[in-house]
Amino acid sequence: MPKREDASLYPRPTRDLARMRRDLAPEMSDAFSSFSQKVFADGALPARMKQIIAVAVAHVTQCPYCIKGHTRAALRAGASAEELMEAIWVAAEIRAGGAFAHSIIALAEVEAEAAASPEEAHHDHG
Repeated sequence: MPKREDASLYPRPTRDLARMRRDLAPEMSDAFSSFSQKVFADGALPARMKQIIAVAVAHVTQCPYCIKGHTRAALRAGASAEELMEAIWVAAEIRAGGAFAHSIIALAEVEAEAAASPEEAHHDHG
């Protein structure tokens, strides 16, 4: 029995699966392909930079297919491993920064609860 690639949550992409995806919705597939080609073409940002951005964003969206595909595309467009790693660190900081920034929401709730019931705010729940 053939070993299924580590029984991963993410199946290995194959030509057959890609063909099936296209055949099930050809118009949308064509539209997405055209959209993608236009997005990653040289413009105000060179294609190389767009692929570096895509690698960083793929790490935030945590899409393994996007990480692999855009990493290969970025390298082919001339990006260095150092540029990719730095972009990944930028994405990591933004992701962590979002959690940090949103702490204001929790702190505002703490203040609101304390103002609503002053005796509860000082009660030790431990």
